[in-house]
Amino acid sequence: MTPKNWTLNGTTVIRPRKPAKIRADEILENLIAGGGDTVTVMLIWALSLLLNNRHALKRTQDELDEHVGKDRQVNESDINNLVYLQAVVKETLRLYPAAPISGLREFAEDCTVGGFHVRKGTRLIMNLGKLQRDPKVWSNPAEFRPERFLTTHKDVDVKGQHFELIPFGAGRRSCPGTNFGLQMLHLVLATLLHSFELSSLVDAPVDMTKSAGLTNLKATPLEVLLAPRLSPNVY
Repeated sequence: MTPKNWTLNGTTVIRPRKPAKIRADEILENLIAGGGDTVTVMLIWALSLLLNNRHALKRTQDELDEHVGKDRQVNESDINNLVYLQAVVKETLRLYPAAPISGLREFAEDCTVGGFHVRKGTRLIMNLGKLQRDPKVWSNPAEFRPERFLTTHKDVDVKGQHFELIPFGAGRRSCPGTNFGLQMLHLVLATLLHSFELSSLVDAPVDMTKSAGLTNLKATPLEVLLAPRLSPNVY
């Protein structure tokens, strides 16, 4: 129904429409759609990094064989025991965050940051790609070293509590699909590495060139050869 207008001193005032209600299923659909794209991007980077670091690939698969075995598929309940796999995911998110540039933020009040006075209303965009490769925080920041999350950065998480690693943002405006995305990424990556042997089509390192854009896409497609590493009845 079209809302009725008001007349005030001979001037017609258009009554605004009520905003449409957002249904729960619409929220879920948006989370799944957004999370699915992000997981795909991160999965490609994780596999690329592992193919270029075969020792890390072997260690991840050895961990899977130890905790899961070769008589069944990976379950979501296994992920907590796969500490090296979790470190691989963290290191991938550090080096290649799905969104290397944060969303727009605005200062709600005057404040001082690092000795600089920032006025209320100033808008800020964070360069997460640079922040997470800061040599003052990360040793050998450009290198793929999942082990750092088992030692020097053992207690650092990716959910916005530690500002040296915020691939999903932080605070009230952080990504609402963080937990969903992490669950999918861990489970899909674990299942792939547990089920298949991975190899490159050519005897050369995987090209790690990034494309320009708001999403951290790989510039060239990832091509991988898969060979089963479990018994046929397990698949």
